[in-house]
Amino acid sequence: MSLSSPRWRSLLFVPGDNLKHLEKVHERGADAVIIDFEDAVAPEAKPRAREIFRDVAPVLAAQGVDVLVRLNAEWRLAFADLDAVVSSDLRALVVPKVEGPERLLALGELIGEFEAERGLRPGAIGLVALIESPASLARLAAIAAVPRVIGLALGSEDFSLGLGVAPTSASLDLPCRLIALAAASQSLMALGLPISIGEFRRLDAYREAALAARAAGLTGALCIHPAQVAVINEVFAPGAAERARAQRIVEAWDASGGKAVLQIDGAMVDLPVVLRARRILAC
Repeated sequence: MSLSSPRWRSLLFVPGDNLKHLEKVHERGADAVIIDFEDAVAPEAKPRAREIFRDVAPVLAAQGVDVLVRLNAEWRLAFADLDAVVSSDLRALVVPKVEGPERLLALGELIGEFEAERGLRPGAIGLVALIESPASLARLAAIAAVPRVIGLALGSEDFSLGLGVAPTSASLDLPCRLIALAAASQSLMALGLPISIGEFRRLDAYREAALAARAAGLTGALCIHPAQVAVINEVFAPGAAERARAQRIVEAWDASGGKAVLQIDGAMVDLPVVLRARRILAC
């Protein structure tokens, strides 16, 4: 992977043509904001969304917001999107309906031309691949290996539609786990929950799904409502007890001079455990 992968826990969608929401999105607490040019914007409003981006992206970036854009799936629309958004204010592009590496590689070449033309660092803009079809699962390793890819994300609604069932843990648990494994193999973000992305009222159920996702190795989630953001930020951040145990592990290991095996709190501790503890403390 040529890019340094960020570690966003919560990524909040905002319709690209909704100026009112975009002007307030920096107050929502999300680690990153996805300005949506695709499903959330009607065809006739897409040019307006691109115009709004040029106005609001510099403001958001100046406020410390990590800005992403979800591209349209159609190539002609996607090219117009790229022309409008590739800039120093953009951190990454969310690519819909990814079923293999080919589309990502082609987009990477186009982005590279825009970067060179606009004086940006080569590879400055990453890609988050949306996994929205059962057909994608067989090619996750190839998708994750594309150089610009910084994360894999489950599109729960479209994935379930392709499967012909409702978005529940029964249908989404396995794709979440496969995404986590593929992402981990390339040190990428793994974004997804085994629950509908539209679930923002039953927050107890949403929290349970987030806890299950974290236990399976996912690192965060896409959000469509501010109520989801607080849950995701809490669940995917190490808690006080977790940090305290990690601190004890690291201190004991360092004090021992790096012995092969230690025992802490009644459990065996070896180098992989220590490395995991260091990662927790670095969050």
